[in-house]
Amino acid sequence: MLGKIVRRMALAAIALVFTVTAHAQQEIRIGVIYPLTGAAASTGAELKNALELAADVINNGAKGIPNLPFSAGGGLPNLKGAKIKLVFADHQGNPQVGASEAERLITQEKVVALVGCYFSNVTATASQVAERYKVPFLNPESSSAALTARNFKYFFRTTPHDDLFVANFFQFLKDIDAKKGIKVKTIGAFNENTLWGNETTKLETKLAKEQGFDLVKSITYPAKSTQLTSEVQSLKAGNPQVVMQSSYLGDAILSMKTYKELGFSPAMILANDAGFSDTEFTRTLGKDADFIISRDVWSLDLAKNNPLIKQVNDLYNSRYKANFTGNSSRTFTGLMTLADAINRAGSTDAEAIRKALTETNIAGNKLIMPWKGVKFDETGQNIYGSGILVQIIGGTYHTIWPFEIATQEMVWPMPKWDQRK
Repeated sequence: MLGKIVRRMALAAIALVFTVTAHAQQEIRIGVIYPLTGAAASTGAELKNALELAADVINNGAKGIPNLPFSAGGGLPNLKGAKIKLVFADHQGNPQVGASEAERLITQEKVVALVGCYFSNVTATASQVAERYKVPFLNPESSSAALTARNFKYFFRTTPHDDLFVANFFQFLKDIDAKKGIKVKTIGAFNENTLWGNETTKLETKLAKEQGFDLVKSITYPAKSTQLTSEVQSLKAGNPQVVMQSSYLGDAILSMKTYKELGFSPAMILANDAGFSDTEFTRTLGKDADFIISRDVWSLDLAKNNPLIKQVNDLYNSRYKANFTGNSSRTFTGLMTLADAINRAGSTDAEAIRKALTETNIAGNKLIMPWKGVKFDETGQNIYGSGILVQIIGGTYHTIWPFEIATQEMVWPMPKWDQRK
């Protein structure tokens, strides 16, 4: 009798282990590292929302959007319907915290891959940890060109980088001269001083010299500044026609308020995305955000060329009562790209996922981005990404360049502060 009880207990234990193991196999744990607190918390919240929507599409489907990968739901088909489980971490805008959180997610949370980190300087440290542990790292938004120049095997970036974005600024200035008779001779650079901003400054300085523009003032300011009065006064004294600016959200809002306070009105501000593309930027500044031109990678008005943009944006809007931004749309695309690779790998083995990422070839009509597609070169950089320029008018972003896909004529110059209604 005792022997039968023992056997039953053993069988029950085996069944329990099998059940737990089977359940565990149905969950693909992906670590996510973003600024969920601090100055960029609202940006981090948007990125988190985008990731949760992407995971929901993969796990549960998106009816009526057949062209969107995984829209049938039911998880990853090549892993017997395994579901995506996002494990979030907050890097607080601190590279050291980002690195330690990457290590925690890998060693304690046992994630199979990492996504992050928006800030280029945090992406640099966190991805270094991932490379050391040989864990795939998918970066959807960080644009520092140096990130894909490190000979890493496990780092992949879907967004274009600043070599392209800054070059777009100068091509735009040439185009408005040739096609609209608008001549710009003097420019100013106004950039935050982390990895992203410092690299952007170097690129702007190099291209200005090469292409015959006079860089009359170049200012880098401390990231997370609480006041920019002296820096803006110096910029104003240089009297540039155009300011090229790289700022995260808090700095972008602060700089605009300081420009107005000091009566600084260049002909145009060419913003390097980031804080200028955050929903909170227009919400906080209202009409004072208008007329800025920003480089971007996504705009809702491009849905006329790609219906998928509106269809997926409607999903996002119905859930979060906001539209995608250039930031959140890239983050959504990043997770969809990683899921595609894991599904093709048919495995959670790191090397199998890495190999699948190197073989990625997603067509542009499967993306919500206005890109040719996603395909990585030997450095891990997506070779099919591209940029656009948008202008804020009435609180809405309108595509104004390249001119052949523009949805609205640009306003140039920006009205002076005292001439705005």
